[in-house]
Amino acid sequence: MKSWLAPLTMSGAHARLVPLDRAHLADLAEAARDGELWKLWYTAVPSPTGMEAEIERRLALQAQGTMLPFTVQDGRGRIVGMTTYMNVDRANQRVEIGSTWYAQSTQRSALNTECKRLLLGHAFDALECIAVEFRTHRLNTQSRRAIERLGAQLDGVLRAHQRSPNGTLRDTAVYSIVAAEWPTVRAHLDWQLARPR
Repeated sequence: MKSWLAPLTMSGAHARLVPLDRAHLADLAEAARDGELWKLWYTAVPSPTGMEAEIERRLALQAQGTMLPFTVQDGRGRIVGMTTYMNVDRANQRVEIGSTWYAQSTQRSALNTECKRLLLGHAFDALECIAVEFRTHRLNTQSRRAIERLGAQLDGVLRAHQRSPNGTLRDTAVYSIVAAEWPTVRAHLDWQLARPR
């Protein structure tokens, strides 16, 4: 499993994904402060004081072969968030793209589109995944719309799926893109990235 999903760097015009490193701590904490993202009740963004523990958690899962975490940089090289391949299922050639968050100042920009284009391209073209999954809180409408704009299809909602940090029960909306859809989704994402803004 570990050799199937090895750390790598992926770059585009608007975003760069680099392997998560403990040296990114201060910049990731600062990115989380941009919008005070940890205060959003329906998502789990680490607070600046909790960032070190989150980095350690992700790196421990990488060591187990169940996650490949990235630090997200914008087109100028500034650290603006995190994303991962997670819930890695090598036997069935599936990954989930998740545990993603971006500084508020970069949201609704080309950054997310390019990050997903890079991650999906590697998953389908290099790893030969049969499906890539996305999950979010049912009530996180901003995240759900972003996932749908990628071309992912709603598979369903897992009701009372897990406890949120505030103790409420989370209904999880599950989306996916399957390999047969990738050529069309790729063309759509490339068009979105190429069109004038």
